Amino acid sequence: MENTSLGEHTPWSKASLSFLFPCNSCPIAAALGGFAGQFGFTFPLVLSPLRGVCPLPACPHSPPALRAPQPPPSRAPGPPPPPFRGAPPVPAAGRGGRAGAMEDADYFEGSAAEWGSEADGGAQDDEDGEGEDDAEVQQECLKKFSTPDYIMEPSIFNTLKRYFQAGGSPENVIQLLSENYTAVAQTVNLLAEWLIQTGVEPMQVQETVENHLKSLLIKHFDPRKADSIFTEEGETPAWLEQMIAHTTWRDLFYKLAEAHPDCLMLNFTVKLISDAGYQGEITSVSTACQQLEVFSRVLRTSLATILDGGEENLEKNLPEFAKMVCHGEHTYLFAQSMMSILAQEEQGGSAVRRIAQEVQRYAHEKGHDASQITLALGTAASYPRACQALGAMLSKGALNPADITVLFKMFTSMDPPPVELIRVPAFLDLFMQSLFKPGAKINQDHKHKYIHILAYAASVVEMWKKNKRVSINKDELKSTSKAIETVHNLCCNENKGASELVAELSTLYQCIRFPVVAMGVLKWVDWTVSEPRYFQLQTDHTPVHLALLDEISTCHQLLHPQVLQLLVKLFETEHSQLDVMEQLELKKTLLDRMVHSLSRGYVLPVVSYIRKCLEKLDTDISLIRYFVTEVLDVIAPPYTSDFVQLFLPILENESIAGTIKTEGEHDPVTEFIGKSCLFLAYLLLFVAVTTCK
Repeated sequence: MENTSLGEHTPWSKASLSFLFPCNSCPIAAALGGFAGQFGFTFPLVLSPLRGVCPLPACPHSPPALRAPQPPPSRAPGPPPPPFRGAPPVPAAGRGGRAGAMEDADYFEGSAAEWGSEADGGAQDDEDGEGEDDAEVQQECLKKFSTPDYIMEPSIFNTLKRYFQAGGSPENVIQLLSENYTAVAQTVNLLAEWLIQTGVEPMQVQETVENHLKSLLIKHFDPRKADSIFTEEGETPAWLEQMIAHTTWRDLFYKLAEAHPDCLMLNFTVKLISDAGYQGEITSVSTACQQLEVFSRVLRTSLATILDGGEENLEKNLPEFAKMVCHGEHTYLFAQSMMSILAQEEQGGSAVRRIAQEVQRYAHEKGHDASQITLALGTAASYPRACQALGAMLSKGALNPADITVLFKMFTSMDPPPVELIRVPAFLDLFMQSLFKPGAKINQDHKHKYIHILAYAASVVEMWKKNKRVSINKDELKSTSKAIETVHNLCCNENKGASELVAELSTLYQCIRFPVVAMGVLKWVDWTVSEPRYFQLQTDHTPVHLALLDEISTCHQLLHPQVLQLLVKLFETEHSQLDVMEQLELKKTLLDRMVHSLSRGYVLPVVSYIRKCLEKLDTDISLIRYFVTEVLDVIAPPYTSDFVQLFLPILENESIAGTIKTEGEHDPVTEFIGKSCLFLAYLLLFVAVTTCK
């Protein structure tokens, strides 16, 4: 094996491992040394903040006061070299002692005042020792010198100055620092070099050391010592600005900020990170929510990310975004105010309104009552009676006839309030529970009022110009009201069983064409099939409630995610009341519903879920094989590249493709793989030609 030194590995010697070399002047090394030292850490994986100067006694870059005795160099007489800052002047040959010899009378010539004068650039500084007994100062300093690897601490030179000003003996310093030097940093450095020489990637070793250092910093972090940085230095430390330029240490600050939200130093660091343009990384840091300037930047970046990514990106980023916005009342009010203004824009306004409503739903699910903020940001302020009625129902989480009557009178008048007033997601959910939940009781004298308000919110279209309503379109109000009433009577009639519902399927299918009714039926199916004994009492291969899901998928593309979510919940539920064969048949029925959603255009989410089931190995392989067979029966080329990348690995699994039996010469598996490979070849050719042009 070639004998190479660690310094020859560029990723280490120039990047992160430099903090293991006491003589290296890498800015990250200085940053880590200052950072750990300021926080009071005593482990030796840090560098002295005085870059280019090593505190080790055996190192030629160390201060003369700590350097081991060396024979005098043979050179022509001349003036001595300038002394190192913080060390006593070195006497020239012939001043009563040998040049460079460790004789106290000659080498440490000069008084304590001269030592302090040299260390501070000629300025006398007696503040450290003022009012303190010299013996006590010496004992305090000697106690520090006795700690392991104290020579690696950034405060070593300040402690040396205090010790010598108190009349301390240099021999004790040298002896204690040398005896307690354990060389942990150099041992780690040697181990890192061995790992690299044995074939481990330098980046992997670097990551290992960085992660270990991060864990030590998190474990030993002291917020009070961190806050003292600004009181002692009076300005932003240079090492802090250097650290935030690297992803590894920014991630460290994020974790520390989450664990210590009241630390002023960390709050300031988060602001520095935001000022440096990394606000996209700190959406999950609660500390960012306490500073308006930082929060506004993070809010803007997060909103832009969600808006640019479409529906898939919304599902991915919304939970983290909603958590940040709902951090406190001030962040919720600020974010919803901004989104309320943006929602009025013609371009992209509806998408922002959707995000705002999703955040409202998240706050409601977490038990926060944000109804007053929601109403204040809308048009409710101009209609105090409606605002009072809505606020009361939203706060209690239930509808009541008195407040419904108030709204009914207002929305049946000649000049009704804006329809946006009652298009609050949490308010509409209350109507779903009152009109479609099995067993829900509703006052029959007021039922038509409930139905009218829900139909009004779902079907009425208004035209506004310059904050003035110019038209109201109520063409679909009557038919929507009739459909809601019909389905309500069918779904909430406890005397109608599954067999009676089969006779009413045509009526249900007609009513499901209305989006609000489809949503109500979906909620009703969810509540019904979630009953523990529902499937145990079913005799049909496909229960009527699951058949209704197919019709909803056919008529309403926007409800595809909710339908798949319900199917996944049922698929993953343990139906212990059924035997093994009945459970397999039930899951095949649910897979048929998923295949139907796939055939109606909801392809990638369905295939992604089945692929996850295959990868997790928690699903009977016969069920996945059944799904593949059904999909191959309903698809035909050309296929998109996204679909091929998801579906092809499932087919290439030997336990799937190798056991699918086909009659005759037609083999759908081989045919799909062949056409997919041909398609990918054409795609690569197209990309190559386009790139060449």
